[in-house]
Amino acid sequence: MNRKVLKAGPAAWSFRPRVVAVPLAAAALLLVVAAVNIAQGSAHLDAFDVLRTLFGGGDRREQGIVFDLRLPRTLAGALVGAALGLSGAVFQSIARNPLASPDVLGITWGAGVGAVLVIVVGGNAGQVSGSAGGFGVPLAGLCGGLLAGLLLYLLSWRRGIDGYRMVLVGIGLSAIGYNVVYWLLTVGDVDNAARATTWLVGNLADVGWESVWPVLIALAVLVPVTLVGSRTIGGLQFGDDTSRALGIRVDAARGGLLLLAAGLAAVAAAAAGPITFVALASPQIALRLAGTAQPPLAGSLAVGALLTVTADLAVRVLPGISGLPVGVLTAILGAPYLIYLFVRSRREERG
Repeated sequence: MNRKVLKAGPAAWSFRPRVVAVPLAAAALLLVVAAVNIAQGSAHLDAFDVLRTLFGGGDRREQGIVFDLRLPRTLAGALVGAALGLSGAVFQSIARNPLASPDVLGITWGAGVGAVLVIVVGGNAGQVSGSAGGFGVPLAGLCGGLLAGLLLYLLSWRRGIDGYRMVLVGIGLSAIGYNVVYWLLTVGDVDNAARATTWLVGNLADVGWESVWPVLIALAVLVPVTLVGSRTIGGLQFGDDTSRALGIRVDAARGGLLLLAAGLAAVAAAAAGPITFVALASPQIALRLAGTAQPPLAGSLAVGALLTVTADLAVRVLPGISGLPVGVLTAILGAPYLIYLFVRSRREERG
């Protein structure tokens, strides 16, 4: 792929135009889709009213509708999707496997175990997704996802981390987490089990500012650190011996990146529940758009945000699926894509 060089005095930066164009184009589309999404509701607004209000215009009524009622949901969707897209890109790059994502590797179900345990056993009914200003369920989901990431790292380790073994271990962790979650649902109180099920499907409908701020603060720390590691991820693609010759501490780098990716996925699940398959599909879409050998981190982040907000818009306006939780729609669309990846991987192995 052709590279361009940008010079500013003695400094020079080499970049690939398509790699830069993908996140910029996705961000522009995200702004349009977000404006349309915010415009939806009982009080009529059009997208131009929303954009004008977001950039400081609009009357008091429009500002109240946009900033107090509708912006938190859309912003949470963008943040959650960005975290999932970036997490999936890191996992797939480390494992060198397009099937590696928080959904497949057990991170999502680890967060589910933590959250459902608090809801069902602790009876923490009013704090689902932080809807009542509590932090019990989001914090439990975050801890559960991080614990699953730590277990994934420890169980995958054998003189280093092998991508194929990591996927197999992750599938096992997912199965354990899935069964633990549904065991908790069967032994818990019926009302609490119903509330836990609402959290498990992944829903942005009740997300408010009290849920947006924690995920925004967490991503303000995790995203820059992960993006800084893009050079390390690139070096790891050449094999362990070459990576060590480049001065990369291979095992420490893989372990650190894995835990960062697990943290991003856990933060996303803590904010809105498990919104599946965004982390699986976003890196592969960004990879094909950018024409790179591995998922581009910034492109995956932007595509993940765009996919999640677009899915949220779809469940609000399309007849037949209106009112569905966004996690249900992403699961319906993502399942055929997962089957496609399995079939393609099998064909590549035979080839």
